[in-house]
Amino acid sequence: MDTSSDAHRSTETTSPNGGRFRSVAMLVIFDIAGPLAAYNLLHSAGLTAVTALLLSGIFPALGVIINAIRHRRLDVVGGLVLAGIVVGAVAGLLSHSARLLLAEGSVPTGVFGVACLGSLWARRPLMFGFALEFTGPDTSKGREMTRLWQYEGFRRVFRVITVVWGVAFLFEAAVRIVIIYSTSAGTALAISKVMPFLAGAVMSAWTIAYGAHKRRQGERMAAASGDAAAPLPPKITQATDQT
Repeated sequence: MDTSSDAHRSTETTSPNGGRFRSVAMLVIFDIAGPLAAYNLLHSAGLTAVTALLLSGIFPALGVIINAIRHRRLDVVGGLVLAGIVVGAVAGLLSHSARLLLAEGSVPTGVFGVACLGSLWARRPLMFGFALEFTGPDTSKGREMTRLWQYEGFRRVFRVITVVWGVAFLFEAAVRIVIIYSTSAGTALAISKVMPFLAGAVMSAWTIAYGAHKRRQGERMAAASGDAAAPLPPKITQATDQT
C-alpha cells in the first residue's frame, strides 16, 4: 500500500453509504443468493447435486475475481476462498460426493483459524496484521499502531483477539461439517453460505466491545497514575468498520 492511500481513503469516506451498499450487494449476489439460486435451479433441472454444487461455485469465484480487479490485488481471504473452491471442485469430481464437496468449503475457515493460532508465535499476530492493513499502514492511525506495538499491554490486546478469532473459526468449521453430514445438500449449502456472515458479525461485535473495554480500562489506569502518555489500546472499531 503506497502513501496515496490517505487521499484514497478520504475520497471513499465522502460516500461511505455507497461503498457499504456496494459491498453488501456484492456479498448477497455472489456469496449467498447467486450460489443458492443456481444450485436450486440446476438441481431442479435434473443435474446431480455434485454438478449443481460445482457450477454454483462459479459465483463466489467471480466475486473474488471482481474484488481483486477493483483493488488491483488478491487479498489473503480471497486467496483462501479461491483455494477452497478449487480443492472442493477437485474433491467433488474425484469422489462424486456432494457432502465431501460441501465439507471442502470449510477448508478456508479451518485454515484461517489455524493460521490465527499459529501466528501467536510469529513476530506479530495475524489479527494485528489485518487491523493494520484495513487501517492503512501509511496513515497516521496506522503509524500510531506500529509505534504502540512496543508496549506489552498493546500487544496483549491483539494476542487475545487473535486467539478468540482463531478458536471461533475452528469451531465454525467443525459445526459446518456436522451440519453437512446430518442434513440434505440443499439445506447444508444454505446454512454454509449464511453461517460465515453471522459468525463474522458476532465476532466483529465482540472485537469492537473488547477493544472499547480495554481502551476505557487503559484510560482509567492512565488517569489514576497521572500518566497522560500511557499507551492505550487502539480504536478497533475503526479497523473493523472497514472490513
